[in-house]
Amino acid sequence: MQIKLTLNGKPVSEEIAADLLLLDFVRAHGCASVKRGCETANCGLCTVLMDGKPVLSCSMLAARAAGHEITTLEGMGAEAEELAAFIADQGAEQCGFCNPGFMMNTIALLRENPTPSDDEIRAYLAGNLCRCSGYEGQLRGVRAFVAWRAQKGRCAE
Repeated sequence: MQIKLTLNGKPVSEEIAADLLLLDFVRAHGCASVKRGCETANCGLCTVLMDGKPVLSCSMLAARAAGHEITTLEGMGAEAEELAAFIADQGAEQCGFCNPGFMMNTIALLRENPTPSDDEIRAYLAGNLCRCSGYEGQLRGVRAFVAWRAQKGRCAE
């Protein structure tokens, strides 16, 4: 079947098998940040944005993405680089395997709610599993990033 979509800002038109998962489609297009973890939609490692909303690519057929805009961490540019620095500063990157999913969900959260409370951050990131940390480093990193962006916004005025 033929699908057309936008992947990280670039149009893609391709013939695919009807049972191809979105995870395998984006990885075949060089998006190595999208990880295969549990394959049961429970760990968050495969998170991508579809039309700006987080979706789990391991449980979605690529055909369902036809006509939509798919964004992976590779397509996030400076926004992801800035957030990554704050996550690393808090020692929350440890092995780094879960970071892309955390970052995709954090960016989606901050686009919806630029000043989330700790409980809102925890709730939004609840589906992201990390085996190396106690999640406090990620929370501190997101908090510091939010504070930095607020300060940066005030300085620009």
